[in-house]
Amino acid sequence: MSANTASGTTLRLTRYAHGGGCACKIPPGELERVLAGLAPGVPGDAAGTLLVGLETGDDAAAVHLDGTGIAVLATADFFTPVVDDPYDWGRIAAANALSDVYAMGGRPLVAVNLLAWPRDTLPLELAALVLRGGLDVTREAGCHLAGGHSVDDPEPKYGMAVTGIADPDRLLRNDAGRAGLPLSLTKPLGVGVLNNRHKATGEVFPHAVASMAALNREASEAALAAGIRCATDVTGFGLLGHLYKLARASGVTAVVDASAVPYLEGACEAARDGFVSGGTRRNLAWVAPHTDFGGADEVTRLLLADAQTSGGLLLAGEIPGAPVIGELVPAGEYPLVVR
Repeated sequence: MSANTASGTTLRLTRYAHGGGCACKIPPGELERVLAGLAPGVPGDAAGTLLVGLETGDDAAAVHLDGTGIAVLATADFFTPVVDDPYDWGRIAAANALSDVYAMGGRPLVAVNLLAWPRDTLPLELAALVLRGGLDVTREAGCHLAGGHSVDDPEPKYGMAVTGIADPDRLLRNDAGRAGLPLSLTKPLGVGVLNNRHKATGEVFPHAVASMAALNREASEAALAAGIRCATDVTGFGLLGHLYKLARASGVTAVVDASAVPYLEGACEAARDGFVSGGTRRNLAWVAPHTDFGGADEVTRLLLADAQTSGGLLLAGEIPGAPVIGELVPAGEYPLVVR
């Protein structure tokens, strides 16, 4: 289903957005300055114990319901159009929001829509296609979708707030990494540069859409079955950005074997041709002072920092089918090392 065939229009949604997908996030360094000093609130009558909050910038909040074996997970994620097809955008945004729950080792229970729409500029029929894409992916995930919130906005945005549950003793956390563990990645990198090429040229990359719309459910379940305890997903801050947060929170150094990192077909060419988002360049600028890049060239650095939308899980451990791209070692001079 596409903007052309389903609505009879030739509108390109990406033309209505200043950024694209998770590349439109506030830069990580700026965000950390905004959040600095904001201690989590502790209500006196809170119905549970906060297990994961702001401290490590993990993928979702987690609250242990006292007296039960249940942790409630809460997250929200939304962004501007990453592709022109409204149905695909909805699918991708839903998979991306659900990924935060999977990245914590949880199961999504219920989601609500978050929709911003320029109602005087873009037909509401396209918004309906976006919502349909989100609905279909939540059905695939076995997650209820019930209502949401919408606003009239000059720039289209879509995503979801998601609530899930997990075993509080088996959470996947970004602060649980230990030296000696391998690093695995469950989806190839490169959707950022391919999406940027799509926005600039109109070229369509079905394999990138398929990667972004794929749920991280099976990878999460495999990680739990393998006894893995440390994970995050790779989204707007790029592989290096999310890995830096993991290494910093865990008190280790992460070593990346650049030659082992998988990329989507056409990603390396798109990076060499200059289809690099501002978000990716900001990611690289943020991690550069904390990274020993060795002999890695500029294209490799940009791809490792490429702002992903609905990327894969980054695991401190091994699961079937996921390539090992590096390892965690005792903390050294740099939190990140690229070889």
